[in-house]
Amino acid sequence: MLPTAVPPASRRLDELRAPDLNRLVTDRSIFVQPLGAVEQHGPHLPFNTDLVIADRVATAAVERVGVEHDVWLLPPLAYTKSNEHAWSSGTIWLSADTLLRVLDDIGRCVAKTPARRLVFMNGHGGNSALVDVANRELRLRHGLMTFLAHPGVPPDQGGISAADEHGMGIHGGTDETSIMLHLAPELVDMTAAVRNIPAELINNRHVRFGGSVGFGWLSSDFGSDGHIGDPTTATAERGGDLFEAAVASFCHALKEISEFSLPM
Repeated sequence: MLPTAVPPASRRLDELRAPDLNRLVTDRSIFVQPLGAVEQHGPHLPFNTDLVIADRVATAAVERVGVEHDVWLLPPLAYTKSNEHAWSSGTIWLSADTLLRVLDDIGRCVAKTPARRLVFMNGHGGNSALVDVANRELRLRHGLMTFLAHPGVPPDQGGISAADEHGMGIHGGTDETSIMLHLAPELVDMTAAVRNIPAELINNRHVRFGGSVGFGWLSSDFGSDGHIGDPTTATAERGGDLFEAAVASFCHALKEISEFSLPM
C-alpha cells in the first residue's frame, strides 16, 4: 500500500509537485507575489534592498498565517520598473510596458489554478502606480481578485518617515537602512552613509514628496549619491521593530483578503 500523501511543510508554490496543486490549492487560496527591484540605493545599501525587504516580509507572514488563511508564496520578481535609477550602472530595470506584460502573464497563469486571489507585496515604490493599473487589468481579463500591499506605505505615497527627514525618507533613508541592518547587516556599509534631504522641498505644501501635486523625478535629480533621506540615524533595533510591524500588518491584511469577495 502506498503511503498517504501529506501536505508539504512549505507554503511555497514552486516547491509543490504537480499532483499537489488541485489537492491543496482551492478557490479560497491566496497567492502572494513579492515584487522587489535591483537598483542603486546610495553608497551604503545593496542593489537588492527592495527585493530583500519584500521577500522577507512576505515569507515571514506566510510562515505565520499561511496555513490559517491558505496562503501560498510565489518566487519573488527581482527586476521591475526602476528607471528613475537608470542613470546608475548596476540598476537592472524593466520598462513600464514590459512590467505590465509580465504581471499580466503572472496573473494569467494564476488564473489557470483554482486560486482566485493574487496579492502583490511590493517593496519598490516606483512600481506602485503600475501595479494599480495591473490589478484592474487582471480583474478585467482574468477574473482574479487582486491586491497591492507594501512592507510600509512609501513616504512619497502618503506614508511616514523619520521626523527629521521631513517626509522625504523615500529611498535609502532611516527606515529602509534600519530594516536592512536588521535583515542583512553584512550588506550595509554605515561608514558610507550620509544625510541627503532636498532642502528646497521642505517648506512646500503641495509640490513635495507625498504632497498633493506629484512630479516626475530621477534619483540623480537630488544629488550624485542617489539616495534621498537620512541613513545616518538608522539602527538595527529600529529595523527590527519596523520589520515586525510590517509582518504583523501584512498578516492582518491577509486575514481581510481571505474574507474579501467580488462581486459584492
